[in-house]
Amino acid sequence: MRPEPRSRDETLALRRRLVGSSCKLFFSNDPVKIVKAKGQYMYDENGRQYLDCINNVAHVGHCHPAIVKAAHEQSQLLNTNSRYLHDNLVDYAERLSKTLPGKLCTFYFLNSGSEANDLALRLARQYTKHEDVIVLDHSANCFLSAYHGHLTSLIDISPYKFRNLEGQKEWVHVAPVPDTYRGIYREDHEDSVTAYANEVKNIIEQAQKRGRKIAAFFAESLPSVGGQIIPPAGYFQKAAEHVRKAGGIFIADEIQVGFGRVGKHFWAFQLQGEDFVPDIVTMGKPIGNGHPIACVATTTEIAEAFAATGVEYFNTFGGNPVSCAIGLAVLDVIEKEHLQAHATEVGNFLTELLKEQKMKHPIIGDVRGSGLFIGVDLIKDQAERTPATAEAEYLVTRLKEEYILLSTDGPGRNVLKFKPPMCFNKEDARFVVGTIDKLLTGSTNKNCLKECCCWTALKSMLSLRFRGAKRAKDGRH
Repeated sequence: MRPEPRSRDETLALRRRLVGSSCKLFFSNDPVKIVKAKGQYMYDENGRQYLDCINNVAHVGHCHPAIVKAAHEQSQLLNTNSRYLHDNLVDYAERLSKTLPGKLCTFYFLNSGSEANDLALRLARQYTKHEDVIVLDHSANCFLSAYHGHLTSLIDISPYKFRNLEGQKEWVHVAPVPDTYRGIYREDHEDSVTAYANEVKNIIEQAQKRGRKIAAFFAESLPSVGGQIIPPAGYFQKAAEHVRKAGGIFIADEIQVGFGRVGKHFWAFQLQGEDFVPDIVTMGKPIGNGHPIACVATTTEIAEAFAATGVEYFNTFGGNPVSCAIGLAVLDVIEKEHLQAHATEVGNFLTELLKEQKMKHPIIGDVRGSGLFIGVDLIKDQAERTPATAEAEYLVTRLKEEYILLSTDGPGRNVLKFKPPMCFNKEDARFVVGTIDKLLTGSTNKNCLKECCCWTALKSMLSLRFRGAKRAKDGRH
């Protein structure tokens, strides 16, 4: 055991030497060293408190005592694989089933969202006997949209990843994301729901002409990497109708947005209306409040088709007693602390504060969201809605200096994303919006924001050059 904790600089130097450079840090030019967290707050090595606005993984709050207690107590008794009978596994499946539509009654437990989405893809292909997948994206020139995981199978269906790698596979079809602010059919379109759904229909027809068959439409219930998009209600129903008519199924990726985050409903796909039910739902991230748990829920028919292969599905750690105890504890906390209702109340409050800022600051083009899933779209101009990428980066950097952790997403990395722990409260909302207002107000005078953005970009460029020169001097390549 080390007698003294390392300094931030020592830790950073070791990370750069030992960890792959593709594993990125937040605020890479000046990363934060976090040593503990509680609720919606994180603390660095000097004890400074940061408000966490982005950590949807710590769903009910960092280090929640009920979650820690459940993990500790079950770890003292038993942790083994799911080939043995154990009450935790069936208790957890039963609890989850009560949150979902009745037909989604068969569960598979795994360790990560990537594993869950990979299994969903396998289930779809086995059930339909088809191969092709439809996913969402902004445009062919967009590098940030659909993302479903880091496994090879999922990189292939994630435009966010495959556009930078080997490109789009023949069996992958990309439909425009139903974004009514920045998409091809906007808020002034007479029927954006039908227009976006018809894009899916057209894709299916073109694929069929080439002899392709659709296995699944794979979508985040609320596209997150794409920029905190809220699909118009009714879109999933119409898209699913076209997909199912072609022999495919609908997969709802709830890994970022499930478990009450959207406030009005427990699952984000339910925002589409009571008449919409996916064929498969995938879960991850918040399901274990930081513990690695994931789940796939599907129908009996799809599960039986998967079992008909005669090939066992076994996941060594999926559904182990400790993971299921933690999953049950997360559901308990959501219920006992009324976090779904809390997400509605605080989310509405935060949204209204942000909309007031939109009226005050022209750089804010749109405020959208549901519950504690909110995006603030920063723009350079109202007419073209040009993404204010540099300005967003500058603002996030300055917020970090004010002890607020926020990040960006979207096709232009210009959307401020709010996905805080669900215990985030109104006082936190006032603090972060007040700080944003202060920074934007101070930066609008004398083109200060533009100058600061240029300086930020210059510092980043100089930092990269310095590191390159240092590596060359050290003899590293």
